Amino acid sequence: MEALAHKSEINNTFSSVRAFSFNEKKSPLLDEERANALLDAILDLKKSLKEKTEKIYEVNKRIEKITWFDDLDEESLMLLNDLISSAKDLFSSLIRQYVSLNNSFRKKGVAKQEIKDFKNSIDELRESYEDLESVFFFLPEMPEFVETTKQLSLV
Repeated sequence: MEALAHKSEINNTFSSVRAFSFNEKKSPLLDEERANALLDAILDLKKSLKEKTEKIYEVNKRIEKITWFDDLDEESLMLLNDLISSAKDLFSSLIRQYVSLNNSFRKKGVAKQEIKDFKNSIDELRESYEDLESVFFFLPEMPEFVETTKQLSLV
């Protein structure tokens, strides 16, 4: 009786291993396709981050160029104020995206460098609009700055 029970257990185990083996022989392509899809998605994420980072750096360059303008009229100053507000809004949106990326991808080691570069470009955006605001709205109100600027213009 015991031999019959052992034979039944061996037969059940054999059937289970046989079916599992058969399914695995059929599925490597499916797993490879899924792995490739995942890798493609990671590459797409990296590409998107790189493009977004480059666009932010371009905005930063344009804002930095504006900081060198002088003798702006009221209308130009109002436009600058609107530009600064838009840049602050952009910064806010981008930093939320970074936090989301940092939590879901960077901590897992996915697109680490691209996320780091993205964060650096966002930090530079903040510096750029803060510089713009300082140059045109805060510093001109400081007598020392005005005097130094006059002296530099005479040189």
